[in-house]
Amino acid sequence: SAVSIAKAAKKAGVTHFVYASSCSVYGSADDKPRTENSELNPLTAYAKSKVWTENDVKPLASDDFIVTCLRFATACGSSSRLRLDLVLNDFVASALAVGKIKILSDGTPWRPLIHVQDMARATDWAANRNNDIADNFLVVNTGSNDWNFQINDLALAVKDQFKSIDISINENAESDKRSYQVDFSLFKKLAPDYVPKFDLLAAIKDLRMGLVD
Repeated sequence: SAVSIAKAAKKAGVTHFVYASSCSVYGSADDKPRTENSELNPLTAYAKSKVWTENDVKPLASDDFIVTCLRFATACGSSSRLRLDLVLNDFVASALAVGKIKILSDGTPWRPLIHVQDMARATDWAANRNNDIADNFLVVNTGSNDWNFQINDLALAVKDQFKSIDISINENAESDKRSYQVDFSLFKKLAPDYVPKFDLLAAIKDLRMGLVD
């Protein structure tokens, strides 16, 4: 487990531990963007495991073992080990493969996104940050305020980059409770040189190029 790895790392003399947490810990939060101090509402086993791990690695933090939990937005973008179960990646792949995007929900849920390259840059920051920037233990939402999107808006953005793509929305679907907007102001304040560089259009073009090649 991540906690076991953290304990082993500390024992081995590692000075920084970075945990890839997730904004999914907010679960259902339509009323306003969630900050790090907002109430958590994890709705899946995955999200609950992130909360548990954050809590369990916190006691390990010290001046000699700086722990950073990056609550990442939903990943997207082309990579050498591409995941097609992620919403934007799935939409681009579907547009290329079958000329159609199928939205399983009613399209209204909110998701924050972040490009995988920007995730790597944030991890680099966390692995090298000084503890005078923030506490020895830090939980921080990692992404950009410009990257909070509704699912149907993501589908339309992908459609705009293809000549003829159909979008189907399951209007009869039960409401997807996993809907949340996130406030990433703290990350921007602490790591201004590491804020996301990719925008949505660049991410879509990057995915299309990677999948075609």
